[in-house]
Amino acid sequence: MRKINQILVMIMLLMGCEQPKKTSVANEQSVTAKNQEALPDVSLLNEEANQVKSTKETLPLSAFMTAEWIDLLPKDDLEALLNPPDYLNEITDGSVEDQLTNSLNNTASNVPSNTSSNTAINITDNSEDDRYEQALVSTRVITTIDNVAIKIPAFIVPLEFDDEQNVTQFFMVPYFGACMHFPPPPPNQTIFVKYPQGFKLASLAEPYWISGILTTSTVKNELATAAYSMEMHHATLYLESE
Repeated sequence: MRKINQILVMIMLLMGCEQPKKTSVANEQSVTAKNQEALPDVSLLNEEANQVKSTKETLPLSAFMTAEWIDLLPKDDLEALLNPPDYLNEITDGSVEDQLTNSLNNTASNVPSNTSSNTAINITDNSEDDRYEQALVSTRVITTIDNVAIKIPAFIVPLEFDDEQNVTQFFMVPYFGACMHFPPPPPNQTIFVKYPQGFKLASLAEPYWISGILTTSTVKNELATAAYSMEMHHATLYLESE
């Protein structure tokens, strides 16, 4: 059963990095990859983020740079997930899973080699199995995106509602069904959001563009653990034309 769950996690994680059709999340311009000259200056965004914390004002949508879920993964965690142990290598050539793996490999090739995390990993067993299983539960984060204003496509897992059934707390995840029908993604592929104002959730099966200030703050819940948190400013339904 554990191996089945791990296979589902790997496949669903790969689906989260594939171009969305109906139940997958979009991969647009990467924060850490190409076309960085078109993105807002990170130092300026940090200044604006600090201002938001003190004034609670909402930043305009233009202040948020588009991120991919792959941008949240330390490089060695990504490599471990891209190189699963032998018992998971029973994917047929040309299958959907094989195509998704190739797509993730192509995306990963754009991640800079100087990507850093705030936690050094201590591996006493260098086996492939051990490193892969550590990546599945990794809370390691990218420190350079702490307190940065980002816009990221995500599916929503509600945690709390107000009296009018508005969602006030939720997890953001890269694929539909995470934490409910399928195992949760790794913690560093999960974002916790607390939004006291609340908003109406159209559908669990619909992805959203979520814009907010990302922080490297870990939150544990009975459903999952999130290595990131976000102060949300905007939530809109994802449209492929955006």
